[in-house]
Amino acid sequence: MNESKSQELASSLGETPFESVPAFYRAETYRAEESVGYLMRRIMTAVGQSVESKMCGPGNPTYPQWIPLHKLQMGKATTVAELARECELDTGAMTRLLDRLESKGLCKRVRSLTDRRVVNIELTDEGRSAAEQVPYVLCRVQNEHLAGFSHEEWEQLKGYLRRILDNAQALSARGEKNENTSSSP
Repeated sequence: MNESKSQELASSLGETPFESVPAFYRAETYRAEESVGYLMRRIMTAVGQSVESKMCGPGNPTYPQWIPLHKLQMGKATTVAELARECELDTGAMTRLLDRLESKGLCKRVRSLTDRRVVNIELTDEGRSAAEQVPYVLCRVQNEHLAGFSHEEWEQLKGYLRRILDNAQALSARGEKNENTSSSP
């Protein structure tokens, strides 16, 4: 597909014209293994596997189960809905995950005394003890993955990643705006 056809396609999809977007990737030469998204996904997978291997022994929480424990420990959420938002999961998935954590004795559900519709999530003593390990393991794993980087390179990398995240959030917001506009009468 030539550039004008690509621009026509983008325009028909309601996307930003290519003139304002850099052309780092081209369909004719695209290789997934060279894409930023692919590389970030591989890194996230490797980090997740390292965390899992360092944190998880038999009977211990899995890596996905450590995330809500840490969020609860940090005071980022107190209800199922808040925890689901913080962990970027739907409430059904969060409920199933909490069922497993509760069966391991790491958290408990407590109905609110002021509003019986609200169910709060609390760490048990064992859950608090497990959650306290999380920052130490995360720091160790991430530092291992950053071996060979200088402090300046680390800061620069974080800056680049924040810019990509800012772009992603702006694209998402623009997409939501377009969806709301197109669904209006």
